[in-house]
Amino acid sequence: MNTLPIEDMSKTYLEHSMVIHNFIIKIGSQIKDSLCRVFGDSVQYQWRENDDKIVIPDVSIICNMRDRKNVSFTGIPRFVMEVLSDSTEEYDRNEKMQIYCKVGVSEYWIVDWRKKQVEIYMFDWKDDDTAYPYLYKTVTEQNKDDLQLVMFPNFKITFDELFDIE
Repeated sequence: MNTLPIEDMSKTYLEHSMVIHNFIIKIGSQIKDSLCRVFGDSVQYQWRENDDKIVIPDVSIICNMRDRKNVSFTGIPRFVMEVLSDSTEEYDRNEKMQIYCKVGVSEYWIVDWRKKQVEIYMFDWKDDDTAYPYLYKTVTEQNKDDLQLVMFPNFKITFDELFDIE
């Protein structure tokens, strides 16, 4: 197994955390007068549809603060963002996306700070009532003005604000 030097791991972790922090600070300052709240990766969710297994998103926006069970939310966040890292990318793109789809999250961002790219996924329903994810938009440096929260169009974070990790 290849191991990274300590410096590389800490840099990866720092950039991952900075993207999360940038989003929470920017959106949090706009959301405070609404019924919704934005949370970082210190908040966990527990859903019957996921056999009550704990899920901890990097960022979530939840609009019903009453849906709590002990230290976990049981309500469904309207927005979830995962910031990719080498160790979590497969889980974030597959199992976590399916969980979010199944429980009814409305909007799911997969953010890759290495590529400076945001994939915005939405979820829809087939005729047989099964949910499925679809890629709504990919935002990169080339189309960075297209970055917006679909479910919360009044809340703004620019591409450059999200990726302010230098």
